[in-house]
Amino acid sequence: MNPPRISLSPPHLSGAEQAYITQAFASNWVTSMGANVDGFESDITFTTKCGYAVALNSGTSAIHLALRILNIEPGDFVLCPTLTFTATAAPITYLKGIPLFIDSEADTFNMDPDICEETIKKMILRNKKPKAMLVVHLYGMPAKIEKLLRLSKLYDIPLIEDAAEALGSTYNNQACGTFGEVGIYSFNGNKIITTGGGGALVTANPFLEKRARYLSNHARELLPHYHHQEVGYNYRLSNISAGIGRGQLSVLGDRIAARKRNFEKYKKYFQNNERVNMQEAPDSLFNSNRWLTSILLEPEFYKKADKNLLMDSFEAANIETRPLWKPLHLQPAYKGFPFRGGMVAEDLFNKGICLPSGSNMRESDFERIFAVFETVQKVLLGA
Repeated sequence: MNPPRISLSPPHLSGAEQAYITQAFASNWVTSMGANVDGFESDITFTTKCGYAVALNSGTSAIHLALRILNIEPGDFVLCPTLTFTATAAPITYLKGIPLFIDSEADTFNMDPDICEETIKKMILRNKKPKAMLVVHLYGMPAKIEKLLRLSKLYDIPLIEDAAEALGSTYNNQACGTFGEVGIYSFNGNKIITTGGGGALVTANPFLEKRARYLSNHARELLPHYHHQEVGYNYRLSNISAGIGRGQLSVLGDRIAARKRNFEKYKKYFQNNERVNMQEAPDSLFNSNRWLTSILLEPEFYKKADKNLLMDSFEAANIETRPLWKPLHLQPAYKGFPFRGGMVAEDLFNKGICLPSGSNMRESDFERIFAVFETVQKVLLGA
């Protein structure tokens, strides 16, 4: 029989969720209104110090609403990292905007601010100034947000933070997701905390909060009958899901601590291995929640095919791994959209593997992971 599956980032329930779910059933509020929804939004606001939070049914919905309330229209350009999940860029296309993909920087893996500025200047000369800038804090690592904020203010381009992977991450002690005009979080099943499926839009701007809340509820006017001045969306989070979120958010600190311990275990294991590098913080201001630990197999020692052999070996041992995100400018779905930069994101994709990083990992899990790695190293390198 195969040993138990070691998943990449499974849900980790605390037990505290059940009381909130029971409360929802007892009150008969199981849909998109109720005490859990209100409480979850308050909890997010308190935890992140964001100002306002709107609980939604996914992080993708939150990005879509963020773009909508910032008035992205057909033909508008939106700066967007290429090294990210499709949910970052897809909402731009929902509004018939144009994602302008930007290459990564090698240290944080995030969108390169220097390429951003160079691109903005060129687009302005063409009278096509980007309408918004969408930054991702990849795998929990804060982007170089100070530089990106400077660009946002200098060129008057609103900043949206996709902090789907970065709840609990901070830069200079400020929560990721709270620097720009709008931030988003995801509570998908693989995130650091989960509502089963859900997300949130956060902002310090009360007008944007009201606008997002209005659009998320079918743009329904406050009248006795159903009256709609414009088309909205069915994006609200259920009271049941919000109850799960309240229980999960109460243990966020524990979940972050566990993920950071995972990273330190991997770092210690690879510390004397010049064949492997890791995603490191540039300095002490960058505080990642370490949602996923990733490694880079350096090409001086590994061929591109060796990454697949290593991942296949993990799968044979019933251990889940994944490559880093495939750059979106290389994806057929985004063919024809502009890209600015070089080969950094593509290089990261070719070299990178995300390792199991769940907050419920045991010492025996690490022993199995390291055993596979050592076996493959002996085969590939004769080590």
